[in-house]
Amino acid sequence: MPVLDSLVRPRFVLFVAAVAAAGCSTDAKPAASDAGVPGSTTDGKAPSSDSGETASCAPDESAPVPAGRCAPVDGGDGTTPGCNEWVKVDVPGKVCGDGSPYKFFVNYSNKSNNLVISFEPGGACWDYDSCSGKTGIRGAANPHGIPDNHMDTYKYLNLLQRTDQNPAADYNMVFVPYCTGDIHSGNNVITYTNAGDGGTDSITFHHAGHENTLAVVDWVKQHFTHVPKLLVTGCSAGGAGAIINYHFIRKGLGDAAQCGYLLDDSGPIFHSDGPSKQLHEKVRSAWNVDSVLDTLDGKIPVAIADLKNDFGLLNVALSKEFPKDRLSLTLYREDLNYSLYSYQRFFPGSTESDIHGYWWTDVQSLMKTYDGLPNMAYYIPYFRSDNCSHCVSIPPLDHLEYVTSNPWFGSEIQADKLSLKDFTTTLLDDKKPLKSYLEDVQPTEKFTSDESNMCMAGG
Repeated sequence: MPVLDSLVRPRFVLFVAAVAAAGCSTDAKPAASDAGVPGSTTDGKAPSSDSGETASCAPDESAPVPAGRCAPVDGGDGTTPGCNEWVKVDVPGKVCGDGSPYKFFVNYSNKSNNLVISFEPGGACWDYDSCSGKTGIRGAANPHGIPDNHMDTYKYLNLLQRTDQNPAADYNMVFVPYCTGDIHSGNNVITYTNAGDGGTDSITFHHAGHENTLAVVDWVKQHFTHVPKLLVTGCSAGGAGAIINYHFIRKGLGDAAQCGYLLDDSGPIFHSDGPSKQLHEKVRSAWNVDSVLDTLDGKIPVAIADLKNDFGLLNVALSKEFPKDRLSLTLYREDLNYSLYSYQRFFPGSTESDIHGYWWTDVQSLMKTYDGLPNMAYYIPYFRSDNCSHCVSIPPLDHLEYVTSNPWFGSEIQADKLSLKDFTTTLLDDKKPLKSYLEDVQPTEKFTSDESNMCMAGG
């Protein structure tokens, strides 16, 4: 599949510390579009996505939580994991980009049988510079593997906290780490050569995201046999990983998962006939995407040949394959992070204005697709200066004073008096209509020159 990612990780480490203390192309540039979105209204709300009236799902949450799932305090006898604690799970035979062992993490609940599977954010790579770590933040996350204390960094994500600020606070939680540079979707072992030193230096990189995810799904199926509500989410590369792997998760869990929900945060799978075309072509080759798509032949309601040529048809396929599931996308209109991954290396010399133009062109095209699918919705606020206006569900890292009291700060659409927390609460409630929201342009909300320069330079 396509797409990319995140300045989140390095700055998130600073956030955790604070809380603990209290491939280029010379193709011509596409024309930037500033046309309005069909059907948007002056209050920022787009047409309701429930206009098609599909049948809703009805999760049965009456079954008791298995008594032996977890121990209420400190792991009990030492053999049973403690409730509400992150536990490492080793995955024999699965690897990170450098061939080191892969692992993931689970956090058990004794209050619910529901489950959230969250994919880690963190960059993408498709050449020597980005996969070796030479490009820093804009390269692949965790290129040398996953530490055992990995959740010390990520346990503060809004949708992984056990507080009343999280609509999924009582869910069991599985966190899928990211160390393969392929937005959790690749299926390739490739040697990248450093052209800058005359080709004498090279690395062998494992784009093994697809196999790693399938291994996690197999484990989940064995350990969670009754899941009334299944939420699949992630931000940036994790958001892309969530939607790309949604079919494999739903089919892998089978009847064990009753009702499904998707919240793709800032990892949109755009159509391939717009500005994202060159990126899609690059990663399709580097990550051997076709081999993954071929496994879907005859299993999804979209022709595989068409999907290979237009990754955006994945949104259509999932909507039609799982008509009772509630599927959603959130992102900022002024994202200056994932947008840079998508266009900067493919349109050399692009200005910030150019990048925003390409992004808005792709976003409008995808919104039009969502507006025609009754079980899909988007939630698109305009801007937040924190983290280059990227990852709506992550706490405002540049506003640490708000984190404990208002972790959803900056995710609001003011005209509708909503935050992403409200949207997610509705997403998980099958009795409420699923609607799309788009915030109008806010002329006074924009990056300072220093913020803009930082984002454009890679953080």
